[in-house]
Amino acid sequence: MRVSVVAVGKLKEKYLLEAQREYLKRLRPYARMEITEVADESCSEKDPESILEKVKIKEGQRIIKTLKPDSFIIALDRQGQQIDSESLARKVSDLSLQGKSYITCVIGGSLGLSEQVLQQADWKLSFSCLTFPHQLMRVILLEQIYRCFKIIRHEPYHK
Repeated sequence: MRVSVVAVGKLKEKYLLEAQREYLKRLRPYARMEITEVADESCSEKDPESILEKVKIKEGQRIIKTLKPDSFIIALDRQGQQIDSESLARKVSDLSLQGKSYITCVIGGSLGLSEQVLQQADWKLSFSCLTFPHQLMRVILLEQIYRCFKIIRHEPYHK
């Protein structure tokens, strides 16, 4: 299986880069992994809503340019479906059985994903009602992808 993560912004903190490297290493036996970073737009929480929406649109256009037509697109969105790890593993396994060998997970910037990106998604997934820093979310996502493959193969890790 091929799994791509498209994320807005670069990981800068050393501890997040190390965690990403560790999970990419762990995932090598299970999937061909690819991380694509698209540039984020600078903005302030004090900016008017119209400016913030333009930021999301610009970031969304960059994301859309990276999406491959043969990939099953999973948008990480707080309004998406919340499931447990076993259900996520079943979903990944089912996609594979349906001939979907390429999955792309999309993580938006600090403002989330644009409507255009959400419309392109085949599935919207929420990890929680809580808000996570988008850079930390990348590590959480990689850990869950790793957990999925461990569950699918009935290998110890998930408890």
